[in-house]
Amino acid sequence: MATLGKGWVKLIRRKVVLGALVGAVLVLATGCASSSSQEHKAQERTAQEQKAYAPHIDPAEFTTKVDNHYFPLKPGTTFVYEGGQERDEMAVTHSTKKVMGVECGVVNDKGWEAGKLIEGTYDWFAQDKEGNVWYFGEDTKEYENGKVTTTKGSWEAGVDGAKPGIIMQADPKVGESYRQEYYKGEAEDMAKVQSLNESVTVPYGSFDHVLVTKEWTPLEPSYHEHKYYARGVGQVYGGGLELVDVKTG
Repeated sequence: MATLGKGWVKLIRRKVVLGALVGAVLVLATGCASSSSQEHKAQERTAQEQKAYAPHIDPAEFTTKVDNHYFPLKPGTTFVYEGGQERDEMAVTHSTKKVMGVECGVVNDKGWEAGKLIEGTYDWFAQDKEGNVWYFGEDTKEYENGKVTTTKGSWEAGVDGAKPGIIMQADPKVGESYRQEYYKGEAEDMAKVQSLNESVTVPYGSFDHVLVTKEWTPLEPSYHEHKYYARGVGQVYGGGLELVDVKTG
């Protein structure tokens, strides 16, 4: 809309200078045609992108053992994050769930704000033989005053056109982009590797050679965030939340 608006102003000014009312009417028609053409092209691009993204999933190539250096998920481990009034606990369970024939490990992620539970999610991950960690979907619930208000955002790969994505690459390279999830209109997160050599200090400790990714979604073009991952630990910072503890049991 912003691009169309600027073009419209330029055309109107040109016709005002010429002083032709009929010309202004023609400009309106041209603008509408241009808008329609742009929308059509955008729709074609979206359709091509959806068609192009078709990851080949062979269950025999996956394992529930996720030992990626930047995203280890050892059952019994709980990652605790805090920031302001927010707290998040990501517990790697011993449970599994089969998605698209792939046995996935289940991670229970809960978020609190000012001491009140606001979201609870079960995420499903599996690692391929190359070491990439794949995200196969989530069962999420948002809460208000202890009651579920919505499950919007839930999706499962292989259902209703949803497709899995890579949450962490086996061998990240600066400049590379990848799709983390895909469920049209609901879950379309993307990521790009920004750095492999950052340093960061959080309550849990200080780390060097940290991986930094930029994450965004076409569903909210104005929004993006950076996440920091330390080798052998996992995510240590992101979305305003810092890693404060890692519990094992």
